[in-house]
This record gives sequence, C-alpha cells and structure tokens, in this order.
Amino acid sequence: MSVVLTVLAGAITLYLIVIYNVLKGRRCTSSVNIKGKTAIVTGSNTGIGKATALDLARRGARVILACRHKEKAEAAVYDIRRESGNNEVMFMQLDLGSLKSVRAFSKTFLETEPRLDLLINNAGVMGSGYTKDGFGVAFGVNHLGHFLLTNLLLERLQQCTPSRVVTVSALLHRWGAVDCSLLLSEKDLVWSQSAWLHAIRSYCNSKLCNVLFTRELANRLGGTGVTCYSLHPGVVYTEFLRNMHAWQRFFLLPVAKLFFLDTEAGCQTTLHCALEVGIEPLSGRYFSSCRPQQVGSQGRDDSLANKLWEVSERLTS
Repeated sequence: MSVVLTVLAGAITLYLIVIYNVLKGRRCTSSVNIKGKTAIVTGSNTGIGKATALDLARRGARVILACRHKEKAEAAVYDIRRESGNNEVMFMQLDLGSLKSVRAFSKTFLETEPRLDLLINNAGVMGSGYTKDGFGVAFGVNHLGHFLLTNLLLERLQQCTPSRVVTVSALLHRWGAVDCSLLLSEKDLVWSQSAWLHAIRSYCNSKLCNVLFTRELANRLGGTGVTCYSLHPGVVYTEFLRNMHAWQRFFLLPVAKLFFLDTEAGCQTTLHCALEVGIEPLSGRYFSSCRPQQVGSQGRDDSLANKLWEVSERLTS
C-alpha cells in the first residue's frame, strides 16, 4: 500500500511541476496603466478573451467586448465591471462569421468611439460547417472576419498612434497550409472530407492565415506607428470545444481539464504583445510564452502572405 501511495504522490508531484513550471509559461510583467485608451477584444465574453478584457479594464482602459452572443456578453460586462471597478466596459455586437455584421460593427464603433489604441483579434472557432457568407467556418471567423474588421478600423488606429493590432494564432499554424486558388473556388482552405478531419485541418490552416496576415500587415504599416503581432497563447482550456461534436468533446475534455492552461494563464502572451514597452521593432513577429518565436516555413513566406492578402480583399469586397 505504501508503494502505491508513494507512486501516486510522485505522479501528482510530477504533474504539478509540469503544469506550473513548464506548461504555464511566462507571464506578462508590464505594469503599464492605460487609462484613457480604448481597446476592442473580439470573442471576449468567455475564455482568454474575457481574461484579456478583464486585465485591460483593471489597467484603466475603455474596453469594448466585441461578441456574437448578446446575453453572454452582457453577463461578461457585468462580471468585468464588478471585478475591475471600471465602468468603462461596453458590449458591441459582432458576428465574425457575417461580413455584414463586421461592417455594421465597424460603422457603429467609428460613429461612437473617438479612439482605438488596441485591437485584439482574439475570437476563434474549431469546427466544420460554413459562415453566413458561405465560407468555411474556421477560415471565415478566424481569418476573414478579422481581416475585414482590422482594415475597416485601420484609419482610426493610425489616428491614435502608437497603437497595436494583436492577433491570436496557435502553434498549430505549423501544420497549416494555404491554397489561394482553393479559396477562390471553394471559399475554404480544405476539400470536403470527414467533419473531424475538416475541423482539425481548417483550424490549422486558419491559424497560419493569422500569422501571414500579421506579417503582411506589418509590412504595409511600416513607419505608421501601428504595430502588430501574432501569438500562440498556450494550450488553453476554453469554450472553443463547443463547436465540436459531443463524442469529440467526450474524449478531449478530460485531457483539457488536466493539462491545459486556465484562461488567466492563457492570456499572458496576448497582454505582453498588447502592453510591453519596447517591442515595436518586432512588429509582424510571432510570440509564444511572452517571447518572440520562429514560425513555420510557410509563415515566413512573404509572397504567400501578400497573395493571401489580395485574395482576402477580393473575398471581402
């Protein structure tokens, strides 16, 4: 019995060491106060988006929760105001799966908000299916919706320099691929296949799009005072699994709860990219665990990044 208890204690100790010293990663160390600045955080009614919005609110920012679900977002606004003591936290409805909604959100924001200092492209989904405009859901929400949103708000960001665009990608971008001809013909990044394979492959591909988008955006904004960064937040337990089938969640949830980061730990690299002083020369770079990291080979392809931008412009025009 003592041997079993010893092994069990050792296993628990090892688990805690791995979780808190390896998987948890580094933390954002910035203590900057951003009172008077305005931030948009997409997908911020839950998960790392909500944790990001809470931290920004605690630092004094005016924070716009750009979310699809009105009731969940209003509940998040209440929580964040209560926990931060900051009443400058607002909800504006945004469905990144609808280009019409993206345009409506941008119009409302530009008509009502005089500043934009931080745009946090955080929202993301994993799943099969299609957006309201007929695009693959991962490509449409994770990349194309954010592409259009950023471009519609660029002028306001340039009026409030120094400002930043932070886009949440993922380590899985390394297994992604972008076929621009397929995008034009199929409005998606993968051929039709089983729902499970489609969900995984399209997610990886969309995360590569995030990296390429950030790289090209930095190239286009050089010298304007607007800098941009993409990042891997870590393996985070969030509600992105809600888009997966029940049997898929059944297998993934136990692993997620045991080994994935919580949302507070998962938002640290986002905060680092949004707040850290002195990283402006690293505009266009990809970060992980609050440090710049090398991206996969396709993520360094400037020609592909430019071509994806041009195709995205055609698809959103």
